[in-house]
Formats: sequence, structure tokens, C-alpha cells
Amino acid sequence: GLVFVSGHSAPHDPARGIHRGETPADEVRNALAHIAGILAEAGSSLGRVVQMTMLITDPADYAACNAEYVKHFPGGLPARHTARFGVPTQARVAFSCIALADTAGKDLQP
Repeated sequence: GLVFVSGHSAPHDPARGIHRGETPADEVRNALAHIAGILAEAGSSLGRVVQMTMLITDPADYAACNAEYVKHFPGGLPARHTARFGVPTQARVAFSCIALADTAGKDLQP
């Protein structure tokens, strides 16, 4: 089966001491950790992602976001679409993805 994860940014709840991150790279790292948790609950993982969409608010952040993003897929990158956020938000980056959900399966990347 497939797991569809729709637009999630890094968690942000200042009242509980949870912040997106100081830099665009921090936000990517925290957002992907959040996505990884969602995927794990569905019996999948980042290593089983077949398509990712990265939404950014400021094109000037692209290089920093991309540099952090590739670290999370050391065995090879899934297909990815990158676009600019079209809605007002304080998040600098958000992701949606499609992943394989077979709990007996192996990661796509070695």
C-alpha cells in the first residue's frame, strides 16, 4: 500500500517549548523528523518515500533547505517537486510525501 502525508512543517508550540528552528536547515531537519514519525506510525519510513514535495516561503532559503534535505536520503533521493508557498505562514518550509507502506518491505535506498 501507500502512505500519503500532506503538508507538514516543523512542529511549533512556543507554550510547550517547541520551536520550528532558528535556521531554514533547522526547520527542514525538524519537519522531516516530524514526517518520519508520521510515516513510522503508518508502517513506513523516509527510506520508503517515492515522492516528496518541498514547499518553501523564500526562494533565498532554497540552497540551505536543499543541503539539509539531501542528508536525510543518503542512499538516493526520491522524486521531488519544489514550489513556493502560496499561503501566508510563518513556517519557512513544509513537506508532503507518498511512501510505500508495506511493513515487511525494505527501504528503497540501500
